[in-house]
Amino acid sequence: MAKIVIIGAGMSGLAAASRLATLGHRVTVCEAGGTYGGMVGRYERDGFAFDTGPGLLTLPAVYRDLALKTGKEPLEQLVELAPVDPESRHLFPDGTAVSLPNASRGGVSQALDAAFGAGSGALWSEVMNRGRAVWEATRRPLLEEPLPADPTPLRTDPYPVPPRTGLARLRKPVPWTLDTVARRQLGGHPGLTALLGEPALRYGLPPGQAPAGAAVLAYMEQSFGVWYVKGGLRALADAVYRRCELRKVEFRFDTPVTRVIVEEGRARGVETADGRIDADLVVSAMDTGALFRHGLADWPGMRPEDWEPVEVPGRFSVLLALRGPRPEGTVHRTVVHAADPAAEENALSLSGPPCERPTVQVLRPDDPALRPDDAHESVVLTATVPAQDDVDWTAPGFADHYADRLLAHVDAAGLGLRERVLWRVVRTPEDTRRETGALFGAVAQPVLAGSPAPSSGLKAANESPVPGLYLIGGGAHPGGGLARVGMSACIAAGLIGPA
Repeated sequence: MAKIVIIGAGMSGLAAASRLATLGHRVTVCEAGGTYGGMVGRYERDGFAFDTGPGLLTLPAVYRDLALKTGKEPLEQLVELAPVDPESRHLFPDGTAVSLPNASRGGVSQALDAAFGAGSGALWSEVMNRGRAVWEATRRPLLEEPLPADPTPLRTDPYPVPPRTGLARLRKPVPWTLDTVARRQLGGHPGLTALLGEPALRYGLPPGQAPAGAAVLAYMEQSFGVWYVKGGLRALADAVYRRCELRKVEFRFDTPVTRVIVEEGRARGVETADGRIDADLVVSAMDTGALFRHGLADWPGMRPEDWEPVEVPGRFSVLLALRGPRPEGTVHRTVVHAADPAAEENALSLSGPPCERPTVQVLRPDDPALRPDDAHESVVLTATVPAQDDVDWTAPGFADHYADRLLAHVDAAGLGLRERVLWRVVRTPEDTRRETGALFGAVAQPVLAGSPAPSSGLKAANESPVPGLYLIGGGAHPGGGLARVGMSACIAAGLIGPA
């Protein structure tokens, strides 16, 4: 039996703790804050409840595996899962609307033909076939296995780009982005272009910077489905925490780690304000860059200043408590697309002010657990906004003004929310950073091979250069997002092995 200290009780820390304790190890989790879950937070007031981080679950197989491996129970016995159908409704600037069925590529193709004209579905399906090729090429090495000693081959975008012909063969090849795919394989159709870029944008990747392989994000959602956890995603964090308690994991909240103790060249525990905690192994679930930049641990051959943060877009949310019942026929997820996609791209790529009418995700779950009664409704608006250092979200009135702009934007698309608002809470990237320590309150970024953007390159390997120190979470392989941080915990537990 090894004594293991985990730094951080976010979802990766909880997943790792439950897995390692099930393997027979003695696990202690040190969390700087007063609760668990990290980005999977919750806000409650007057009988209303809201997820303050992600609101939907993709690749539920990751947490199904966690449930079975740590307790021999299906995930559905721990939380109530429901497929989101339709998966989403999209509203475009020209007034076009399209609803996409959940986990039905054939149904999506038919819906696109009906909305955009015959042949649109075939174009989309062909790009999704290429997304499937990316999934098949990257699923194991980029999501399920530890990084190899030489990860160089994984930096090549596996998107199957057509061979160059004619004079194009004489020119230096330029990496394809999602915008390139949209221009060359979707005919530049504005609606199809917006649909292709929206999942990447949600992860903080502007389509003009996201590699062509980011088409896999749309493929995964449309192939494997999107799911809602009844009671909100915080219920998933509660379930994994309960599993940790069942496996006798010790939690120390309000206990920030100030240093990873390294003796004789090996991690031997952590220092906290309450003193030293000895351990045989240390697993860090905190932001990897912050771990080394703040001097909590040393990376052989690198200095703290070498870990300067890369500015990435963040998440701006408006939590709406509405009077009046949820209208019949309301879909769970509506996406109001940017009025000017080029302006949105520029705002996110060129360090400009936030786009006035950006792409906004509107989540309206039909869940009695999130509202005081059926005469009210809880709604969350979310937009991807420029990096924290580019916008002063703490400036008086700035965040409220931007929330007004988002409400006006979605209401112009026909949602009619403003007149029903009882109260609202505005959350900026600064709120997320203060509560979770996430850099810039960033949206979670996945690993995408071949990306021209440094912030979306390969993450740090789970087995650090310091013997006995392992890295998990959004800053480590395989990257950010609820499914991926669960995978990072699984990979690390596999590297450590049973007691």
